[in-house]
Amino acid sequence: MAFHFVGMDPNSPDDKCCAVFVDDEADRIFFQGKLVTDPVLLAKIAAHSPIGADEVVVWHPGRMKPIIAEAIAGTFEEGRVGHGPTSIRDMIRGVRHSAVHLETRDTYDPNHPAFQDFLAGGLGRYDRSGWTDTVREAVGRGVRIRRARVVSEPISDYIRWEHMITDENVKAGEEVRWLPRRRAFDLVLPGTDFWMFDGRVVCFNFNSGAGVDTEADQFTNDPDTVTRCTAMFEQIWERATPHEEYQPQ
Repeated sequence: MAFHFVGMDPNSPDDKCCAVFVDDEADRIFFQGKLVTDPVLLAKIAAHSPIGADEVVVWHPGRMKPIIAEAIAGTFEEGRVGHGPTSIRDMIRGVRHSAVHLETRDTYDPNHPAFQDFLAGGLGRYDRSGWTDTVREAVGRGVRIRRARVVSEPISDYIRWEHMITDENVKAGEEVRWLPRRRAFDLVLPGTDFWMFDGRVVCFNFNSGAGVDTEADQFTNDPDTVTRCTAMFEQIWERATPHEEYQPQ
């Protein structure tokens, strides 16, 4: 195996960062770390080594020196594994100022018990505190969370149910807007839904043909992709109707 996970910050509060990887074939070491944004510190670094347009500076806590030394010396044990992929909730917990979510499907999980209850004439409610508590915590830190939904009209039963329970998103602090697909016909839309965090990281979400989340999220911080997603979202947001005003057709 050419690509190896070497180790992760043993005292990371969320078991997600920082981490070190080695690629044997390409003879490269990869560092997943915290992005350095302090202009004074960046200036000190640039005074010795200019920062290229395609480069970023990250930092690791000093306690990771033994892990970095293992990567350099090649003395790490092969087959090590990390703590698994980062979830959307993890990203929300770490976001600093903004998170936006674009949804473009008319059906997601048609077998969801609460949706089935809704179809049967029930309340269609379920415990969403895991998500709403995460949102409240982030909004309480000053994070702005926006969700835009592009929907077909007449709306599907799933969207009707989703619209009904969106009051919980709004109460938690999310801003939610709806855009009928007929009003989005001339906009460029992505091939799948996405989240964007702090205007620098995009997470594309993939669903099966039936709408079920495949859990095959794809993260990227490619500047061109981030720029395109930012433009797409803001165009949709400008046209969309706030949740409180949207009347499903």
